[in-house]
Amino acid sequence: MPPRLGFIGLGLMGKPMATRLLEAGYTVAVHNRSRGAVHELATRGAIACTSGREVAACSEVIITMLPDAPDVELVLLGPNGVLEGVAPGSMVIDMTTNNPEDSARLATRLHDKHVAMLDAPVSGGDVGARNGTLSIMVGGPKETFEACESILKILGHKIVHVGLQVGMGSHAKLANQILVAVTLAGMGEALVYGAKAGIDPALLVEAMSAGLARCGALDIKAPKVLAGDFKPGGKVDSQVKDLRYAMHMARKLKVSLPVTAVVNELFHAVQYAGRGEWDHSAIITLIEDMAGVAARSALR
Repeated sequence: MPPRLGFIGLGLMGKPMATRLLEAGYTVAVHNRSRGAVHELATRGAIACTSGREVAACSEVIITMLPDAPDVELVLLGPNGVLEGVAPGSMVIDMTTNNPEDSARLATRLHDKHVAMLDAPVSGGDVGARNGTLSIMVGGPKETFEACESILKILGHKIVHVGLQVGMGSHAKLANQILVAVTLAGMGEALVYGAKAGIDPALLVEAMSAGLARCGALDIKAPKVLAGDFKPGGKVDSQVKDLRYAMHMARKLKVSLPVTAVVNELFHAVQYAGRGEWDHSAIITLIEDMAGVAARSALR
């Protein structure tokens, strides 16, 4: 019999992920700070809950998908949190892009209550969440991973168990976010350079996509950028948070990230310009501002 699931955090990513689990036939108890998504999923068969404690009381596996580390801690350990309602032998999967140190600390607290934990952040944006094509990076004990793998396969097409300690999934996701941030900045500079030289950005994307410059940014983000569509799949604000954790952990690990440090400042500048809620590909708008040229076909 499949385990009863709980899902806490029904935002841009969480709601479509919880929806996929419901459609796969799981019993899913849901909770979210704003209640609209809870009511919507309840009409599709979810159990509407008003706290993490209530979710935990009727679930064997509790999944969290939240904005930041303090949110995860509050949901798991705070008043009326998961820890107050969870039964020994249950499992928690935190799919938030979290600080690895916080993930490890939370796992210790849960372990003291005989509750196992995985940290399993994802990459693939809202499109991947809707289509079940996320890449999922998992840290935690092998037996816990194997017990939860069938659940994760409903949410992602690539599930990689990157380490036996909770926190390793978060390390993998931060590495992913370093590459995403640098790639988006590079794509923005390339398109702005081409536009300044007089090349139609759509033709430039077509040319670059056929060679070594081909990347996920060109394949997935460039079509939206060319249309001037910055509806978020991954927000600038979230990218700034992820880079903050990456830079923090790099200092702890004594790793120099000089390119990431510059890109980190660029993303802060996009945020300061009032575009924090935009898609993280909006870093191109900062480069456009500096160059005095629009590198989007719809604006030329």
